[in-house]
Amino acid sequence: MKIPFNRPCLAGNEVLYTAQCIERGHISADGMFTAKCQELLQREMGAKSVLLVTSCTHALEMAALLADIEPGDEVVLPSFTFVSTANAFVLRGAKPVFVDIRPDTLNLDETKVEAALTPKTKAIIPVHYAGVGCEMKALMEIARRHELLVIEDNAHGLFARYDGRQLGTFGQMASQSFHETKNFTCGEGGALVLNDPQLIERAEIIRQKGTDRGRFFRGQVDKYTWQDVGSSYALSDQLAAFLFAQLEERALILEKRKRIWHRYQEGLKNWCMDHDIRMPAVPSSCEQAYHMFYLLLPSYDARQRFIGHLKERQILSVFHYLPLHLSPMGRRYGGAAGQCPVTEDISDRLVRLPFYNDLSEGDQAYVIRSVMEFFDGRTADSRPVSAGDSA
Repeated sequence: MKIPFNRPCLAGNEVLYTAQCIERGHISADGMFTAKCQELLQREMGAKSVLLVTSCTHALEMAALLADIEPGDEVVLPSFTFVSTANAFVLRGAKPVFVDIRPDTLNLDETKVEAALTPKTKAIIPVHYAGVGCEMKALMEIARRHELLVIEDNAHGLFARYDGRQLGTFGQMASQSFHETKNFTCGEGGALVLNDPQLIERAEIIRQKGTDRGRFFRGQVDKYTWQDVGSSYALSDQLAAFLFAQLEERALILEKRKRIWHRYQEGLKNWCMDHDIRMPAVPSSCEQAYHMFYLLLPSYDARQRFIGHLKERQILSVFHYLPLHLSPMGRRYGGAAGQCPVTEDISDRLVRLPFYNDLSEGDQAYVIRSVMEFFDGRTADSRPVSAGDSA
């Protein structure tokens, strides 16, 4: 494809810091760059602690361990999410209880959560879709009334805000993703955000294979040993070096993505209105992360033809989540057609447009022209310009 859906981009000192990490002779976990990333994230988010881990999936698995999820427990989550949101808790024996999403933000519908609770419910797992915050005031109030944990899946929303407060700092815990497709990346990586100080010590032990290795290196004990369940969740310092360079340039990256998002919005708003196509909704209470730009086509057939139309023009656009409650695993937990009608409808019609930090203005203009030719059958009258054009 001339224009991919996603492309990893350098932001500053990634190559330099990676080389420095090798030169220092420490490329395994918990080196200098790991500490720098954790300190930056903790400071900027206002969290009690942030631990770098190997993926957002592993951050969620650690959260399930810290929440003492056991067989027979239930967790409430949206059906419209990545499989890791459910899998982390299923691995501990919990039953996922799927709730529908709002038709505007595509986030967990807070008005449907309370009806899904039972005496077995242990936690609510909101997912901030596209980096737009869920209605956290309502969700936190429900959790307070029913004495439930809130574990935010904030894979899309680093540095976004709801009601002036950073996403990932409402619940007792939150997960972050630094996968190649995210705003800030090291290829594969994640973070566990801890907002309850009582969880910090145990989280460190779980992350270090169930040992108190961290206390040993801080000189708090004269040897370290097996203390708890755990696994090898800590991120390589070499990947942390790459990530730190990205986080250093967070203002520049977010500004680039903001410009790309608004160019799509301005360029396509009239066409969308003319053809009954919906663009992303961002409530006034939310400062989004500019993670993606999607369109909601009128039907599944139109969506599939639209993807093919762009592919013919060497542009890769992609759909997103399939409803978890209709998956083979989801049906094993009682999922059935009609259970989450908004999710089922949205999943069939949503398509994501190319979106990466260095998407040039010229390439994006070509994407916008190609999108607007979908209903009139015209052939694109120009090729995409080079990706080196300024964004």
